Formats: sequence, structure tokens, C-alpha cells
Amino acid sequence: MRRRPVLTAAIVAMLLLLVACSTKQSPAITDPKGTEAHTISGIWWLMCGLASFVYLVVGGFIVFALFRGRRSGSAKDMRMRDGTFIVVGGLIIPALILLVLGAQVVHASNTLRKPEKNELRIEVVGKRWWWAVSYPGQGITTANEIHIPVGRPLVIGLDSDNVIHSFWVPQLAGKVDLIPGQHNLLRVTATKPGTYRGECAEYCGLEHTKMNFLVVAQTAADFDAWVVRHKPAPTGPTDQLAATGQTIFMREPCSGCHTIRGTTANGTIGPDLTDIGSRLELGANTVPNNDGYLSGWIVNSQTIKPGNLMPPIPMDANDLHAVVAYLRSLK
Repeated sequence: MRRRPVLTAAIVAMLLLLVACSTKQSPAITDPKGTEAHTISGIWWLMCGLASFVYLVVGGFIVFALFRGRRSGSAKDMRMRDGTFIVVGGLIIPALILLVLGAQVVHASNTLRKPEKNELRIEVVGKRWWWAVSYPGQGITTANEIHIPVGRPLVIGLDSDNVIHSFWVPQLAGKVDLIPGQHNLLRVTATKPGTYRGECAEYCGLEHTKMNFLVVAQTAADFDAWVVRHKPAPTGPTDQLAATGQTIFMREPCSGCHTIRGTTANGTIGPDLTDIGSRLELGANTVPNNDGYLSGWIVNSQTIKPGNLMPPIPMDANDLHAVVAYLRSLK
């Protein structure tokens, strides 16, 4: 009867371990879509396999100890067996496991950061609390949404103009910190088209949990088409409602905080809105980019993302409708 609590505790511990592993991010570990994530996934599976082996061996010894009979034999023989067990199980085997893991990690670290030919350079700056994204070679600036070509090596420059952030796209690569005054690099190649969620993995303030972004991995042809569409500044509004909205936008404080290429709006406090109409999300991947949420964000973004730096901007319904039409036309 005394053995039942021990067995029950072992079963509960195993169930808790399984529950702990079933998080929303766990599929990213087992389903990598980038070269770096694939390497990290391999290390994870190696660690998981070794840990499972150790767990089963230790669990087997516990079960054996629970059900075996009393010891037999001389005390001297038992001391010799115990000494051998401690040396092999407590020193040699752990040393071999750590040696294998250490060698694998060093090899992975040496291969992950090697520069490659024809790298596409992207610059990302962590803001409060959003992400500024630029493509120096293409002359494109956007925010909170990173378009990349599948199969082409990327080098992503990472900086912060305030506190420490951490750039993490689990299905593509590992975490890299954005440290004020230090320019870090992340090298990765996406292997499959798709839209992958990224996040800030370092607590950075009030809206840390809503400082997310999207990485849109496209075929080479689709990415080239995206570049062609985004290189030139957007043309002026083609309908009267959007034209009215542009006039209102430039009149209000909006133009002092945001940039729209080809206009007099050149603010740098908030995200660049040159292509806001084509983005999938608003507020650093906080809400969908549709007319309803865009209207709510303009009038009072604090109700959607409390603590962000954009103050409420009161507008009557007609002016708000026009501004939304103008911003939705920016693609």
C-alpha cells in the first residue's frame, strides 16, 4: 500500500510534463519552415530523445527499487556494485550526454551565422511598441509586416531605439535580442511559403504582449511583384472621398507622427503608413486591418492597445469615413 503514493506521484508528474509541452508555440518546434529553425529543431529533438532515455532509465530503477526484494549478499559486494553504479551513472554517462549536446550546439552555432551569397538585407528597429521595417536595397519602408522570398538567404539587421527587445519567429529562426547601441544580425532562409507570426520575446514595457509582427514568406515571383508595387510612392487618391480623406489627414496631427511617401507627411514617431492599406493587421498584429478596427484605432487607439503612443483623435463621422477611405487606398 505504501508504494501507491509513489506511483501516483510519478503518473501525475508525467501528465504535468505532457501538459506543459502542449503550448501554442510547440508546433513551431516540430514544424520548422526556415533553415535556422530546422537546425534548432534537430537539437531540440536530440535533447528530447536523450532526456526521454534518461527519464525511462531512472524511472525503471525507481520501479525496480519499489518492487524488488530485500538485498542479499555481503555488504562488501554491495558497496562495490554501488560504487560502480555511481561512477558509470553519475559521471561517465552524464559526461557523454553533455559532450554530444555540446558538440552539436557548437556545430550549429558555427553554421547558422555564416554569410551567404545573394543575401537580401532587411533592417528592423524595435520601437514602442511596434517594428519599423526597411529594405535598403529596394528603398522600401513599412512596419510590423516583413515580406521575404522563399529560398533566398536573408540577413536581418536588428536594432532598438529605446529598451531591449527580442526578435523571434519560432517557425523560421531562434531569438535574437535588439540592444540599444548594438547592431545584431540574424541570418535565415525560409523554406516554405506562408505567413508566420513573430513576437517580442523580451519584456519591454506596458504593451510587450501586443508587440507582434508577421513574416510573409512568398515565392520569388510573388516577392518581386510585391517589391515592384511598393518601390514607387503611392499615387494620389483616385476618388473624391479618398482625396478628401488625404486633406483631412494632412490637416490633423496624423501627418506629424506618420510618414506617407510622396506627401508632406514625414513624421517618425509612429509607423510608416505608405502601404497601410495592404497590411494584414493593425497595431503590431493586434487586430485585423479592416474598416471597423481602423476607424476605432484612429478615433481612440487606447481602447484597442492601451499605453501606445498615439493619442485619441476626435473626428466626426464624415471626416473619419474619408480618412479611412484614404488610408485603405494606400497599397
